[in-house]
Amino acid sequence: MQAPAGRTWSPMATEANPYAMPAPAQKSTKETVKNALSLWGRKVGEATRKAEDLSRNTWQHLRTAPSITEAAVGRIAQGTKVLAEGGHDKIFRQAFSAPPDEQLRKSYACYLSTSAGPVMGVMYLSTARVAFCSDNPLSYEASGGDRTEWSYYKVAIPLHRLRAAIPSASKLKPAEKFIQLVSVENHEFWLMGFVNYGSAVMHLQEVLSGFHNLQA
Repeated sequence: MQAPAGRTWSPMATEANPYAMPAPAQKSTKETVKNALSLWGRKVGEATRKAEDLSRNTWQHLRTAPSITEAAVGRIAQGTKVLAEGGHDKIFRQAFSAPPDEQLRKSYACYLSTSAGPVMGVMYLSTARVAFCSDNPLSYEASGGDRTEWSYYKVAIPLHRLRAAIPSASKLKPAEKFIQLVSVENHEFWLMGFVNYGSAVMHLQEVLSGFHNLQA
């Protein structure tokens, strides 16, 4: 828009317009534009890779279950439960009777490999342990097979009893990724079908390394 005839535009504050403020224009060069475009391209590429990884992991997470539909419905139901009960921290404390000084660091949707097949649930990483709890109770035979009872499938390994957390992938199907938890007594637990596999591996190894360094 042009200034009215007979008047000149000024960027300086005046009594008539005290809100105008001068801002020196910076010279734009080809190198500046090139660097800006390069930075933008890297950020877009990184975001795209993360989105692709999340998409692949989510699809693999659903495929790990016997039924993709049941897995999707179960994951939605778990999300609703988390919201209704006030977050993963409260669910973790209720499930494992965590003391007040134990802090939950991270939680990851995944499966625990069992002799009866993969069990959908959540892996919890706290300041004191690595734990897993199934999303739903599972049936089992009690009292010599006389009756069927239901219970959540839980695993809890104190950090001072955890010897290693080993990431791996299937040679035939690289999309199938695992984390092997090994206790100091050589008990093994295999977790799989992570939605955020890379983050789970990174934080597990960081916490385990830090804990062992403190104990050394």
